[in-house]
Amino acid sequence: MELSIQSVTKTYRRGQTRALDDFSVVLTPGVYGLLGPNGAGKSTLMNIITGNLHPDSGSVLWNGKDTRKMGAAFRSVIGYMPQQQNLYDDFTAKRFLWYMAALKKIPHKKAAQQISELLAMVDLTDASSKKLGAYSGGMKQRILIAQALLNDPDILILDEPTAGLDPKERIRIRNFISKIAQDKIVLFATHVVSDIEFIAKEIILLKAGTLLLKEEPAQILRRMESLVCEIYLPKDMVSDFMKTHRVTNLFADESGVTVRFLNDPNHPTEGAVLKKPMLEDVYLFYFSDEVQT
Repeated sequence: MELSIQSVTKTYRRGQTRALDDFSVVLTPGVYGLLGPNGAGKSTLMNIITGNLHPDSGSVLWNGKDTRKMGAAFRSVIGYMPQQQNLYDDFTAKRFLWYMAALKKIPHKKAAQQISELLAMVDLTDASSKKLGAYSGGMKQRILIAQALLNDPDILILDEPTAGLDPKERIRIRNFISKIAQDKIVLFATHVVSDIEFIAKEIILLKAGTLLLKEEPAQILRRMESLVCEIYLPKDMVSDFMKTHRVTNLFADESGVTVRFLNDPNHPTEGAVLKKPMLEDVYLFYFSDEVQT
């Protein structure tokens, strides 16, 4: 099972804005965390994979076959969860899944079995007759995941599946995604870096339409081991420190502030202590071009 994106380029505004620039990756079963700032090209990439957009050049291959030529045969192996919760508020969860099953042309008997199983899988069986307008944010995210899983797709595209959720719901959805990803290719686009730190097979970093890296989290973090430091400062020194250092976090107490920052090995900061890097540090390292002011 292999999804291959080969030299894909996509521009907007008559070629003035390049959303993807000769982008290539190969994906196999497992979770891939897709990280990048707004405008990096993440949504364009997902829309090209799902067939909602066509690239200017390049191709997407599924097990060696061009997905555009496969048409409906390829769409049948994809499940897509959009970021926006544009749901039919007057629909019940069960009616919504039946509607989505009809759009996907899933036979009635198969749809009935899948809908029952998916409602149980996302823990919404007892709320299946409740209107979606009365659902919490976490419940809406779960029903969107359920619709993406109709027809048991081989490829699952998730656009910000934990956005706006409280920590408990985020953990629940993250663990659920990890559980179902063993025999699927899951592309998990997010700004919540911690949500993919421990479940991603590989991290894909995308900036200005260009692939920065595609590696296992452990490999990325190993290269950051000499770059993340903490220093304890009086409160009145923090503002000036932030003008000259890339700060990733602040921990204040009554006496002062523990500042976590990216260290310059060539110009080490006196009094700073090396710390174990996290993916949030990696995100700032690659996507913060200037120190904070």
